[in-house]
Amino acid sequence: VLVNFTGGFGETLKAQVAKFAAHPDRFIVFANVDWSRINEPNFGQQAAQQLEADVKAGARGLKIFKNLGLTIKDKTGKLVAIDDPRLDPIWAKAGELGIPVAIHSADPDAFFQPIDRFNERYEELQQHPDWSFYGTQFPTKEVLLRQRNHIIERHPRTTFVALHVANHPENLAEVATWLDRYPNMYVEVGARLNELGRQPYTARRFFMKYADRILFGTDSTPAASTYRTWFRFLETYDEHFDYFTRPTQGRWKIYGIGLPEEVLEKVYRGNAKKLLKLN
Repeated sequence: VLVNFTGGFGETLKAQVAKFAAHPDRFIVFANVDWSRINEPNFGQQAAQQLEADVKAGARGLKIFKNLGLTIKDKTGKLVAIDDPRLDPIWAKAGELGIPVAIHSADPDAFFQPIDRFNERYEELQQHPDWSFYGTQFPTKEVLLRQRNHIIERHPRTTFVALHVANHPENLAEVATWLDRYPNMYVEVGARLNELGRQPYTARRFFMKYADRILFGTDSTPAASTYRTWFRFLETYDEHFDYFTRPTQGRWKIYGIGLPEEVLEKVYRGNAKKLLKLN
């Protein structure tokens, strides 16, 4: 089963759903928010109504991209914060509809640090300088994560999936405190294999303790090599191997965490089946 996070809204969403209509339980489509209307009166209510229409059209969840909090601005030129009260009707509507909100807030620590010889992902940022959010024109990573946590706390009846291990895999102890504090918060592991795999003892304890709150994801086009490496990390105790053929997210190796079958079952599909209401 694949989840398409870029379903759009309105007619675009309907077209995405129609494209996969022959296999509705193999291709899941999430809706998005039309931020171009942020300056309209009652934007939050309008966006909530659009979300309800999108769900009726076949959307199974809502995906929020990292541009919220980082680049989306209103007519005053001010960045729209993740916890802007104007957006509360959207989060509340998702809870009312019983759909998960998959939210990407912030990015790796290195993307908020100077691009110099001390940055451990220097090569990646040289290749993609637009991925850097270092500078006074952007909020700090700490501010972004705090804003995200505010909406999770304010909307306890809405299920939030904090993508990329809540975008704080560098500090799993802190992510654990959030999971303890917010029972409506889940995390997903896509594109953070490099971070999880270099701290195998801590990562294994994290997966074991929060097995009911972790979802599997890759954040990439399906490829056998991607899944093979993930399976090796999650299922074996192999040591010191490359997380991709040519690591570009830092020059280090990773280690397997050898999870038991009952945990793998939950992470690979059980938790997602519950959130997406799949048979």
